[in-house]
Amino acid sequence: MKELALTRLVVRRKGMAVLLLAGLLLVAVGAVELQRTRAPHVATADATRGKFVDYVQVRGEIKALRSVQLTAPSIGADLQIVKLVPTGTMVKAGDVVVQFDTSTLRNTLEQKQSELKSAEADIEHSRAENRLTEEQQATDVLQGRYDVERAKLDTSQQEILSELEGAKTRLKLSDAEQKYKELDQKDKSTKASSLAEIQSKKLKRDKALFDVRAAERQLAALTLRAPADGMVTIMPNYRARNWAAGGSAPDFKEGDRAWTGAVVAELPDLSVVRASARVDESDRGRLKAGQPATVRLDAIADKEFHANVADISPLAKFDYSSWPFTKNFDIALQILDSDSRIRPGMSASGRIAVEEIADGILVPPESVFEKNGGSFAYVLHGAKFEERPVQVARRSKTQLLIGGGLEAGEKVALKDPTQEKQQGK
Repeated sequence: MKELALTRLVVRRKGMAVLLLAGLLLVAVGAVELQRTRAPHVATADATRGKFVDYVQVRGEIKALRSVQLTAPSIGADLQIVKLVPTGTMVKAGDVVVQFDTSTLRNTLEQKQSELKSAEADIEHSRAENRLTEEQQATDVLQGRYDVERAKLDTSQQEILSELEGAKTRLKLSDAEQKYKELDQKDKSTKASSLAEIQSKKLKRDKALFDVRAAERQLAALTLRAPADGMVTIMPNYRARNWAAGGSAPDFKEGDRAWTGAVVAELPDLSVVRASARVDESDRGRLKAGQPATVRLDAIADKEFHANVADISPLAKFDYSSWPFTKNFDIALQILDSDSRIRPGMSASGRIAVEEIADGILVPPESVFEKNGGSFAYVLHGAKFEERPVQVARRSKTQLLIGGGLEAGEKVALKDPTQEKQQGK
C-alpha cells in the first residue's frame, strides 16, 4: 500500500511539472508572437493636406522709420551732461530731455550784459554832453544872427551918417556876417562830430548786444527739449572711457562730456516702425519688396504682427561676428499693425513668405530620408513600417511638399526604423 501511494505521488508531481513546463512554453510563444505584432518604438507624424508656405527667417531689432535727434550744440568745447532723462521715458513737447552745464556760459553772459550796459550808459552820457554843446552853439548862432541884423540896420542909416561912421557900420556888418558864418559852420561841424561819435558808440553797443544775444542763444542751446510728444532713446557714447571698439558702447549718462554735434538722444516716431535685420546672400534672390511677412517681438509674446518687405539693400556687407566671414544684406520689414507696447530696440524675428502653394501633401522635413540617390519615407502599416519612395516637390525649413508617394492621413516615421532595429539588437 505504501509503495502504491508513493508511486501515485511521483506520478502526480511529474504531471504538475509537465503542466508548468507547458505553461512556460505558452508564455514564451505568446511573448514572441506579441513582439512580432507590436510596432517598433519610433515617433511618427501625419501626412496632412494643406497650404505649403516657404519662409525666409530673419532676426533683428525694431527701429523707427523717422526720429528726431537731439545733438550737443556747437559752442567750441565739450559739454558736461548734468541732467539726462532715462531711455524709455515718455515726454511731452517742451519737456527737458538733456541739460548741459551752464555755469561757464552764465558767467560769460553776465560779462557781456555788463559790457552792454556800459556801452548804453556811454551813449547816454555822450548824448547829454552833445545836447549841452548844441544848445550853447544854438545860442551863439542866434546871437550872431542878431548881430548881423543889427549891423544891417546900422548900415541902412549911413545916408545920415558921416563917411567915417558909415565905413564903421559897414565894417561891423562884415565882421558880424563872418562871425555868423563861422558859428553856423561850427554848429554844423559839431553836430556832425556828435553824430559820428554817437554812431561809433552805437556800433560798440550793437556789438555788445550781439554778444549778449549770442550768449543767450548758446545758453538756451544747452537745454535740449523734446520737440514733440514721444519716447526718449539715449544714444551710445562712442568716446566713453574703458570702451573698446568691437563691443557695445555704453549709453550717455549724467556726468559724461559730449562733443560738438554728438547725438545724445532721439525721439522716434512710433507711428511707423520697422524690423531691421540681415538676410544671408543665399536667400537674397528669393526676396523682393512687398512680400508679406509676420513679425514676433520677444517682449510682446502674445501677438504676431503683420508686415511686408519694405526695403532690401542692393549691396552685400561682410559679417565679421563669425568665422568664416559671411556676406549678407540689410532688410527692413514694415510693421503694419499698431501697438502702444512697441519700443525701438526690441528684439524681433520675422518670417517672409517667398512661395505659396494652395493645396498639397505636407510632411515634416525629418520624415523623408535620402538613400541611394532617392528620397524615401517609412509609412506605418499595422505593426510594420513600409519603405516607400516619395517625390519632394518643394522644401522649406518647416515643411516638405510631397509630389507623389504619400496620401493624406498616412503616418510616417520621424526616424529611420531600420536603424532603430539595429540599435535595438
